[in-house]
Amino acid sequence: MSKINIVLYEPEIPQNTGNIARLCACTGASLYLVGKLGFSLSDKYTKRAGLDYWDSVDIHKIPTMEELFNQNKGAKFYYLTTKSKKLYTDIKFNDGDFLVFGPETRGLPDIYVKDENAITIPMKEGQRSLNLSNSAAIVTYEVIRQNGL
Repeated sequence: MSKINIVLYEPEIPQNTGNIARLCACTGASLYLVGKLGFSLSDKYTKRAGLDYWDSVDIHKIPTMEELFNQNKGAKFYYLTTKSKKLYTDIKFNDGDFLVFGPETRGLPDIYVKDENAITIPMKEGQRSLNLSNSAAIVTYEVIRQNGL
């Protein structure tokens, strides 16, 4: 069974975080919420989107990316962005890898976007981006396809 780690860096929309929590519950992925959240975890929209799955989610609130890196030395981090040419389907994901997604309105900071592990989901030219929870599901299920659940 593959261990999947989904990281939401400064998420802004409670419904997306709730949907991703539900994805984590259904796939066994761990959810890391990093930095300042744009909502309260007790927000009714977050709870509603996650339905009754919240008790099944391995959730971690981490103040900074640096602390997350320090807690997971040696782990591989992949940064999802529209600013990369490297496709997520070209990656061989391994047990324990981290999938890092940025805030809905601004994406990840340049330091991560310019990293050699920055990857993208292909889209039609000229479009902004997919919904955050859709993107998390697409890449999570690629990890599962490669490694099993």
